[in-house]
Amino acid sequence: MRLVSLKARILFGASLWTIGHFMIVAVIFLNLRHELVMRVPHLTVQSSAATAVIAGLCMYVGFLQVRRGMSPINQLRNRLAAVHKGVDARVGGAYPAEVQPVVDELNALLDERERRVARAVAKAGDLAHGLKTPLAVLAHEAQQVRAVGHGRLAAGIDQQIDRMRRQIDYHLARARSAASSASPGVRVSIAASAEGIARVLERLHSGRGMLIVMDTPASHAFSGQREDLDEMLGNLLDNACKWARSSVKLTCSKEGEQVVIVVDDDGPGIEPSMREAIMQRGVRTDEAAPGSGLGLAIVRDIAEIYRGSISLEASPMGGARARLSLPGQDLV
Repeated sequence: MRLVSLKARILFGASLWTIGHFMIVAVIFLNLRHELVMRVPHLTVQSSAATAVIAGLCMYVGFLQVRRGMSPINQLRNRLAAVHKGVDARVGGAYPAEVQPVVDELNALLDERERRVARAVAKAGDLAHGLKTPLAVLAHEAQQVRAVGHGRLAAGIDQQIDRMRRQIDYHLARARSAASSASPGVRVSIAASAEGIARVLERLHSGRGMLIVMDTPASHAFSGQREDLDEMLGNLLDNACKWARSSVKLTCSKEGEQVVIVVDDDGPGIEPSMREAIMQRGVRTDEAAPGSGLGLAIVRDIAEIYRGSISLEASPMGGARARLSLPGQDLV
């Protein structure tokens, strides 16, 4: 059952109070007028007009006072919306004594959340750093095994080492993104990030004559950290270059409060059944589509942390299309 809003309750109560006050004043004034009329008859019309003016003035002033009293509530609502959208990190502004304790508790909760996320990321980093030494030892052992003629065994060890390293990178990316989403108010130019990544990939694939076409307005920005945007665009463009024959295209557009990044390639494309398997939570993309690694899984998880999404479609260029939707703003 939906309750009546606080604003409606205050307005209704103030209206009843004003009407009651008017009735009391009217009764008193009528009694006084009755006595005056008995003495000065021509005051009847003037007294009635004065009563109406006073009553209207009281009701108007009462309405303004109630409206002014509600302004801190509206301000709090707008501030909370700004925090939710990532524009502000804290709930700012000055509020009445009844509201300020709630604002202080909300800010304290946001501070505590940020501290917990920072601790979790630090622990994840410590864990990853602690695993580097054992992995280096295993890699050294694989070299020694290969040196004595056990190439197949060494290859198996190297494969598992590479798999563990990719899993570490995958979960570190998720932890870093979770920390980034807890720090709102950041905007990153999509064009600046995409241009740098595209030029690097063109050099890496220069032997194939790979061409990456960019159509990204300079005003479009991602509401998040630069590292996370680079991670997502890097994986999408790298995956497209691996499958493309000769060209990849990246376009960017705004849809409401979302910025949509589309990456197309002219490769063989992905079967619809394979697209669904790749996008399923818990399915590693290196198993669903050989050669694609954990890139799309990383993109998917980072996007979801920012309340975004990614989908795979058929591209007009003949290959695959990755459609990435993220919270976005325009750079001023």
